[in-house]
Amino acid sequence: MKTLVVTAALIEDGGRVLLAKRRGHFQGRWEFPGGKLEEDESPEECLRRELEEELGVEAEVGRIVDAVWMPYGDFNLLLMLYRCRIKRGEPKPLGCDDIGWFVRSELEDLEMPPADRELLRRLGWVSDAG
Repeated sequence: MKTLVVTAALIEDGGRVLLAKRRGHFQGRWEFPGGKLEEDESPEECLRRELEEELGVEAEVGRIVDAVWMPYGDFNLLLMLYRCRIKRGEPKPLGCDDIGWFVRSELEDLEMPPADRELLRRLGWVSDAG
């Protein structure tokens, strides 16, 4: 079974976290911004590229916060979450349907893909993985 490797950004500002609303698979659900790792690309390079494509920002990629492996029907997903900081630009929904800044108390009620929800649970920001 194929494993899809995806990088994601934990971007916080003033007690809020930046999320993107998905297109395509899981359309309309909120997720950490990021995307698929391409061949011959490091996770950090991938995340910088994806944040520029999706949000139009230049970002500094910091340390990895956590990673989750999860089966998704016909493929497995490895989602790696990195702490990031926006160096230049204002986030805009270029490669997603919308973006939003959320305080932690708002995260519990958001519809999210299972892997993103699991990362929030591990961070202690939501109470369950469902």
